[in-house]
Amino acid sequence: MTMNQRYWKNTGLIATLVIVLTIPLSLLLNRNSGSHQQPASVFTGGKACIECHQKECRLWKGSDHDSAMAVASDTSVKGNFNNAEFTFNGKISKFYKRSGKFYVYTEGPGGIMKEFQITYTFGIRPLQQYLIPFENGKYQCLPIAWNTIEKRWFQMAAMVYKPEDLKPDTWLYWTNQAQNWNSMCAECHSTNLQKNFDLNTKSYHTTWNDINVNCEACHGPGSAHIEWARLPELARPQDNNTGLIVKTSKVTSRQYVESCAPCHARRSSMSAYDHSHMEFLNFAIPQLPTRPAYNIDGQFKDEDYEYGSFTQSKMYMKDVRCGDCHDPHSLKRKFEGNALCTQCHRADEYNTFNHHRHKSKGETGTSFVDKSGRKLGPGDGNLCRDCHMPGRYYMGVDRRYDHSMRIPRPDLSIQLGTPNACNNCHDDKTNQWAAGFINKWYGERRKPHYGTVLAEAAEGKTNADSGLLKIINSNLYPEIIRATAIGYLSGYPSANAQEAVRKALSDPDPLLRHTAAENYMMSDSAGLMRVLAPLLNDPIRAVRMEAAYRLSTYRNDAFNEIQYSLFRKALDEYRNAQEYVADFPTGRYNLGNYYAKMNDYTKAEANYLEAITIDNLFYPGKVNLAILYYKEGKTGPAEKLFLDLIKNHPETQEGFYYLALLYGEQKRYSEAISLLETASTKVNCNPRVYYNLGLLYQMINQNEKCETAFMKGLRIDPCNFDLLYALFVSQTKQNNRIGAAAYLEKLKTCYPYEKQVQDLVNDFAKRR
Repeated sequence: MTMNQRYWKNTGLIATLVIVLTIPLSLLLNRNSGSHQQPASVFTGGKACIECHQKECRLWKGSDHDSAMAVASDTSVKGNFNNAEFTFNGKISKFYKRSGKFYVYTEGPGGIMKEFQITYTFGIRPLQQYLIPFENGKYQCLPIAWNTIEKRWFQMAAMVYKPEDLKPDTWLYWTNQAQNWNSMCAECHSTNLQKNFDLNTKSYHTTWNDINVNCEACHGPGSAHIEWARLPELARPQDNNTGLIVKTSKVTSRQYVESCAPCHARRSSMSAYDHSHMEFLNFAIPQLPTRPAYNIDGQFKDEDYEYGSFTQSKMYMKDVRCGDCHDPHSLKRKFEGNALCTQCHRADEYNTFNHHRHKSKGETGTSFVDKSGRKLGPGDGNLCRDCHMPGRYYMGVDRRYDHSMRIPRPDLSIQLGTPNACNNCHDDKTNQWAAGFINKWYGERRKPHYGTVLAEAAEGKTNADSGLLKIINSNLYPEIIRATAIGYLSGYPSANAQEAVRKALSDPDPLLRHTAAENYMMSDSAGLMRVLAPLLNDPIRAVRMEAAYRLSTYRNDAFNEIQYSLFRKALDEYRNAQEYVADFPTGRYNLGNYYAKMNDYTKAEANYLEAITIDNLFYPGKVNLAILYYKEGKTGPAEKLFLDLIKNHPETQEGFYYLALLYGEQKRYSEAISLLETASTKVNCNPRVYYNLGLLYQMINQNEKCETAFMKGLRIDPCNFDLLYALFVSQTKQNNRIGAAAYLEKLKTCYPYEKQVQDLVNDFAKRR
């Protein structure tokens, strides 16, 4: 839930740039130009496909897609409802049937025991969940799930979350929003799912065509295809993809993977999926492989649903696609064991003891039980999957495999604290033990890994930007890693870094353009407008939206007529996207930020309050609401929220920092200094903490402490303008011309094009 937040003259020429720069980009990126110009098509239901596609239907029948959701019935329900009982935390839940319907007696809202009717099943293996209807069209996922492999009930939520997270008033409790089917689950378990969340009544009118994942979930609405199929063979158009909206044959591997991404990616959706495009960022923005969802080297940590991992892999870079390993209809692996990998990799080289160094089934050897309770022995270590796709358990019992497909690197585990496949099994051994065997078997030479660069950048280490620039400027790295590097590079505002991000704004890959638009920093407002305005006409919705949001603080007269029209359309797209996810705290939070930028403080406050109502531990909403009150002069409510942050989120620095600013304005200097000193001890301390701490020390004439604070901030952010300027001024006041010149030179290096810096240089030279 935690997140790092980064904030942010010739109009005829600019208008020309909008047209000249974006038209070639549109042509380049519209990779499916012409392939979607189909007759209007509507959903017909999967049953309409069976007559012509019986083979595909047989494969699909009984698959996880087929069983993704169903009406609760004797056929679909796998759990024991024969007056079964399940005890958790001393409370007994009961499962039973009455008049052919399924019921559970368990804890409900407020922790009160109550009877609930189960109306739908959700999923099939290795677990099945159950949906319960509530008011306002909501369906909630029962936290007690059925293990379909071991045939037993288990408390899924308790295996995933901490006990303190599951109190009745918290976001994660099963009757609250985190376990809401309409917003959290439905989009990927039914066909043509329309969430239909009403922003004003906070109610749902969710609909679907097929209750499960049927043919049209992947191929799009089928009516035009059926019309095409009914034509005589010679009368069928040959250039319209047989009437289907989604093209799945004769496509690039990227297009193929992105046809799966709407459900198999950890993402932020912008609207209901309408199948009308194959560029993923026209529908959703994928989560970059950053902490806390991923390990620093890109290995998955939270659920990522494969896309974020697979797009890091060499397989993806070599044009391998999902269907090369998984049958697209049955979803089963095409081959079992190492035969899946030896489709491409030589069996005589890789499926041998000399490569994997583990015994095969039937050979003698020792067995052991790992910390997850798995019994392992001879034959359990020679699968390609276990070494190159190490697994983790999600939802308590669901073991999934990391699709980034990497070489085990215990040396990186030692250096970065990341997991490795060796110690996933041999969890009683050390990383050093595993690294020793890797060195013995395969030699000591290792290729550099981008994880080391990203780790240094995440810690704000000096000169990490050089490694980031190498990643960004090289096509040898996956696009998702290059985009991740752009995100980290924003913390290094050097001329080279700024130029690299600016260049990425016109990269052919939309993920790089979006990330660059999000992170491009420029203190010159006219320059920022000049660089971001062309993206208002970008062919990709996510890019347009981000550019519009970044430019939303500009006055209307800063745009020319063409720019303003594009700006308003893209900004409306941004607002609509946030309203689509306004049942999430993040959606409301983003709407609060949007209205704050529009100077509509009433709506901003309402949305921040709603974000906190949805999740009472969503601290970014509290921070921004408190800042809003602070700006409006409502110091009482602001102070109350800052104190709440300090009490309930002491691990974060925001409460301490902003309350210190408030107390500083009230001339309560000693209290403010104490708060900032505490803020400086928090993880990933913002250099602004040290800047303001230095100013407060200056206020009480503790000049030595003042300069020390500035220096500490500069160690975190070596190019921080305010800190460099403050130290320059400090040295100037002390008549230390050499010291002042050193900081001025650093300002010149970091901000070579800033007029303010040039003015300082000229003024300093005059005072010789």
